[in-house]
Amino acid sequence: MDLTLLYRGPLASCDYDCPYCPFAKRRDTPQQLRTDRAALERFTTWVSQQGDDRLSVLFTPWGEGLVRSWYRRALVELSQLPQVHRVAIQTNLSCRTDWLAEADLTTLALWCTYHPGQTPYERFLGKCEDLAGLGVRFSVGIVGVPEHLDHARELRAALPDHVYLWVNAAEGHTYTDAEAAQWTELDPLFAYSRRAHRSVGLPCRTGESVVSVDGDGTVRRCHFVPAELGNLYDGSYREALRPRPCPLAVCDCHIGYVHLESLPLYDVFAGGVLERIPASPAPGRRPPGRAILRSRDADAGPPAGQTR
Repeated sequence: MDLTLLYRGPLASCDYDCPYCPFAKRRDTPQQLRTDRAALERFTTWVSQQGDDRLSVLFTPWGEGLVRSWYRRALVELSQLPQVHRVAIQTNLSCRTDWLAEADLTTLALWCTYHPGQTPYERFLGKCEDLAGLGVRFSVGIVGVPEHLDHARELRAALPDHVYLWVNAAEGHTYTDAEAAQWTELDPLFAYSRRAHRSVGLPCRTGESVVSVDGDGTVRRCHFVPAELGNLYDGSYREALRPRPCPLAVCDCHIGYVHLESLPLYDVFAGGVLERIPASPAPGRRPPGRAILRSRDADAGPPAGQTR
């Protein structure tokens, strides 16, 4: 079968302190870090032992994973497994980038978020330049609070056309049509993030071909529905996989509603659901100026893995 795993271990520490972040952060103790490392290594070992299924893995840590060596190593190792179709992680891109040279870049991808006020713009842009130079498949996003609009415009003008810039609606923020139009100029798909999607009773791929896994191996249909389906490591989750409607009134997070069958997002993001890359990137209206990042060969076509 084709199975997508959304893995979130106990890691909760982050090197950023964004005021709009909905995740409660802590300073992980050495023991908590050891626990997280052991949980991740157990998970990657399990993936390496699965030979009958085609697996896709998205790491969605509460904190920042790529500043930890075990997450970088996990992505490299998983990218090289024949049964892994795609492995990706959500990251603030504060880590170094040289480790990516060891990965299979037809399989690995990054979902990157720019947080103004937490890192200098030129530093983040330089990391994007590193990714483009290596041929890494990646998307870049920003949280749509008013004070980020100029930063987002500057970033869109600098990124290559093939790099999708997405905008997440800020939690608790209501957008006027005029405000939404400004963000939609940068991200034509912003309308999907602007409002929560009614989901109760509607068919969703989670619980059938997409599941959430925590550090203990507990399997749930997604991060937002607490009911357990079984455990990854004893195989008890398998018999629970089946089509099922969503039990929640609404779904307001991309990693959840992207799997709703009532939305066309599997077609919109065909080949790039995990890393949030549309099949036909439409970067929006470019502000005056020109891109300062360029792929190694402007005439070489899409980056590595674009059509995978």
